[in-house]
Amino acid sequence: MIRRCFLLLTCAAAIRAQPQRIISTAPSITEMLYALGLGDRVVGVTRFCRYPPEAQSKPKIGDYINPDLEAIAALKPDLVIVQTNPVRLSARLANMHLRSVEVDQQNIAAIYESIRVVGKAGGVPDRAAKLVGSIRAGLDAIRARAAADKPVRMMFVVGRSQGRLDGLVVVGRASFLNDVIRIAGGANIFNDALAPYPNVSLEEVIARDPEVIIDMGDMADTVNVSDEKKREVVALWNRVPSVAAVRNHRVYAVAADMYMVPGPRVVDSAQSIFEMLHRGAK
Repeated sequence: MIRRCFLLLTCAAAIRAQPQRIISTAPSITEMLYALGLGDRVVGVTRFCRYPPEAQSKPKIGDYINPDLEAIAALKPDLVIVQTNPVRLSARLANMHLRSVEVDQQNIAAIYESIRVVGKAGGVPDRAAKLVGSIRAGLDAIRARAAADKPVRMMFVVGRSQGRLDGLVVVGRASFLNDVIRIAGGANIFNDALAPYPNVSLEEVIARDPEVIIDMGDMADTVNVSDEKKREVVALWNRVPSVAAVRNHRVYAVAADMYMVPGPRVVDSAQSIFEMLHRGAK
């Protein structure tokens, strides 16, 4: 009886030691927390945290670049999870005597590690290991299917001037999305660009002649994007028929934040890109 009581008290103490009020400072972190079964402990998210849908009802603490420190403090968190950012948020939180954990998600390997870090900080390391295993298995399956075909030369547009083919911002080598593209069977024509999201000219695109163009350039706000809007994006590229992707009707307009969020949905992103690259593949 004494041993049983001791074990019960030990378990209760361990549960109390786990963070019960967690704040997420990035959409990818929010998705991780929910995927790890910690959604009920989340007390604050950014204004861009839209997935899963229930996260949208949580109190807002600003965004990745402009976090509201007063809002964070008012929520009385016992853990703030921070994505590596240029505003030194971890140091600022430390000055406020708030515990934080910082994660880096620049590539697939870093996403795996960030899940482990968040899982350990949240007291659920076993769930984190299981989630990493599931993501790895999903990506490995897509990689194996893509390996049957020759890599498809492509580019992924993440930004540009509204309604125009200038001010182009594309996926470069240092983006996690470059890893996703490679897994899906793509050969990023801007893989030689060291920046995560370099600016390129239309002349460079024409010279490199991609076989597939995926464009979410002026659809950063992915909510309620109409099919008409997507058709307008494809029509823009029809102005450069010399590009193989345009000539062969392989320009795809997309509007889904999963492509830009380095979290558990990378498998969905890879599957979607695979289907665009390998039309008719199952």
